[in-house]
Amino acid sequence: MENNDKHFKRYTVTTALPYANGPVHIGHLAGVYIPADTYVRYLRMKGEEVLFVGGSDEHGVPITIKAEKEGCTPQDIVDRYHNIIKDSFEKLGISYDIYSRTSSKTHHETAAAFFKKLYEDGKFIERESEQFFDPERNKFLSDRYIIGTCPKCGNDHAYGDQCEKCGSSMSPDELINPHSALSGAQLVKKATKHWYLPLDQYEQWLREWIIEGHKEWKPNVYGQVKSWLDNGLQPRAVTRDLDWGVPVPVEEADGKVLYVWFDAPIGYISNTIEHCAENGTDWKDVHDFGPCKNRVMRSDLGGKKPVAKYVRILRVGGPEFFHLNGIYIYGEQAA
Repeated sequence: MENNDKHFKRYTVTTALPYANGPVHIGHLAGVYIPADTYVRYLRMKGEEVLFVGGSDEHGVPITIKAEKEGCTPQDIVDRYHNIIKDSFEKLGISYDIYSRTSSKTHHETAAAFFKKLYEDGKFIERESEQFFDPERNKFLSDRYIIGTCPKCGNDHAYGDQCEKCGSSMSPDELINPHSALSGAQLVKKATKHWYLPLDQYEQWLREWIIEGHKEWKPNVYGQVKSWLDNGLQPRAVTRDLDWGVPVPVEEADGKVLYVWFDAPIGYISNTIEHCAENGTDWKDVHDFGPCKNRVMRSDLGGKKPVAKYVRILRVGGPEFFHLNGIYIYGEQAA
């Protein structure tokens, strides 16, 4: 799908990062990965400059919950499913230029650098607040370890960050009768410090950019984002009391990691950096990222002649961005 009103000089196409606590299934493939691969192959056949980036999302509470249930470490879980997912894509011929992971050293360094930059620029709000604590497990609980009744639809198994029945976003304090998903214990409150991104300060810009600028988004995606904006954005914590994830790179943050919804989207950038490093280029200093690893081979030519030579990857500056069913597409508009 191309925007008929704009001509792009180059493209970076990314797909939603599959969560590494299970294999991909036909719904994932049909909804996101095969359409994205089809689009990328189309662009390559036209001779367009395109980079196709993917990777596994490997942090967050569901990983630690699965590890506890299986009696192994979170790293064991993500190693297993990252390899299964990557192997599935390779066997299906999904033509990523790079498929990496958020537990990589490059990603940890990149995500930490994002946080540190925002921290040093004074963009965060630091708050010490009372958070839910499991007295039986002697640990603070992240949102997904807290379950209770949704105040909007009555679902009695809503999580502390979202009700997956009605889609409402919420905080653990909004749940009715919150209790521990680990032990079932009633929770107590204890003081802990976290860093919040004041989303309300960016609400007007986001409203203009999304509501006015991207009406082509799928109706369910557009409607969900519009409902968040209509309800008013609030400061959102970007750190968690957890021992699995990207450690918060500041003092007085022992035992805290970056919230997975802060760190995971940075994976598109860290994977691109990794791709550049593998091709012997510095993504910060050059505009030519070197050749892609994939070429499109035409079946009517016996699969032996490329439609186009290796496509050069050029840094996207001032990108236009649109979303198509879990596929994120960036394109630098031609002058």
